[in-house]
Amino acid sequence: MPPESIWILPALPALGALANGLLGAAWRDRTVAAVAVGAVGLALAAALALMAEMLTGADDRIFSVTLWRWLTDGTLRIEAGLVLDRLAMVMVMVVLFVGFLIHLYSVDYMRGDAGYRRFFVCLNLFVFFMLVLVLGDNLVVTFVGWEGVGLCSYLLIGFWYEKTPASDAGRKAFIVNRIGDFGFLLGILLAAVTFGTVHYGELARLLAAGPTVPGDVVAAVALLLFMGAMGKSAQFPLHVWLPDAMEGPMPVSALIHAATMVNAGVYLMCRMAPLLERAPAVLPVIAAVGLLTALYAALSALGQRDIKRVLAYSTVSQIGYMFVALGCGLWAAGMFHLLTHGIFKGLLFLAAGAVIHALDGEQDLSLIHI
Repeated sequence: MPPESIWILPALPALGALANGLLGAAWRDRTVAAVAVGAVGLALAAALALMAEMLTGADDRIFSVTLWRWLTDGTLRIEAGLVLDRLAMVMVMVVLFVGFLIHLYSVDYMRGDAGYRRFFVCLNLFVFFMLVLVLGDNLVVTFVGWEGVGLCSYLLIGFWYEKTPASDAGRKAFIVNRIGDFGFLLGILLAAVTFGTVHYGELARLLAAGPTVPGDVVAAVALLLFMGAMGKSAQFPLHVWLPDAMEGPMPVSALIHAATMVNAGVYLMCRMAPLLERAPAVLPVIAAVGLLTALYAALSALGQRDIKRVLAYSTVSQIGYMFVALGCGLWAAGMFHLLTHGIFKGLLFLAAGAVIHALDGEQDLSLIHI
């Protein structure tokens, strides 16, 4: 398929959400599920075609497309553009491959639920915003996807809103993430004022050209962006939302809180690697936060009896390891662990869901005997 058609990757899940949202009320559950699963499946097939084309070309081959000019203010230009390089391709494959399997799993898992159509609309919408986050070629487009997945996580965590713990957990996740997102927004504004651009490629070229910007300003931008990553990736002390988020359906836990959304902070830091390399004082901070999170979450998991909360604290701990790797400048190691964790933790959550389903909703490990 033509490289310029990378816009089709987020467009397909968006069309699935739109079709089910507008027309799904008149459809049977089987049709709703087929549309939702088919939309993500087609996006996965398109991503595989693009990956094959990318691997047959040069090592630095990049696919990009500019959709429209968003904002112009003096020398600052912000465009709605998408870029697919090898870093983005890794994340796209995690989102679509694991997301497709979780959509399939949800067809039977959510059968009979009164909110069946609403669930698949939110699930498709989440995949759409996650792809916008990953494929955005500048910080502003990434921020749109960033806020979109935050909204979808709120809707999915509180999916069973008639239950007080679920609605409380949804609000908690939304509020805690806004704390980190406030830092992310300030970082975008400071980057725009300092560098005159928010485009990833232009930022990399400016930073590679030499130290034209004071080091403390670069460090401030890096710290603010890291604050956003801390909230989305549940790093201490902004980790408190993720264990409570297990109140959502098990496919939500597998997709959002194991395979995709919580990895967004790691992806952002890897995308901003040229900036972090110009702010060496920030790297030890990232490593220290990741190490503290990994240790704290692992110890917290030892005191849990709920199978879903054990996996939740394990997720927090594993993402802490990823940030330790990034703080040491090991970008490839961080992304490699992101890839492996997204697959094995997604499978763990789905396996746990099968156990809970077979035991009529029992989640207490002390009462589960195999």
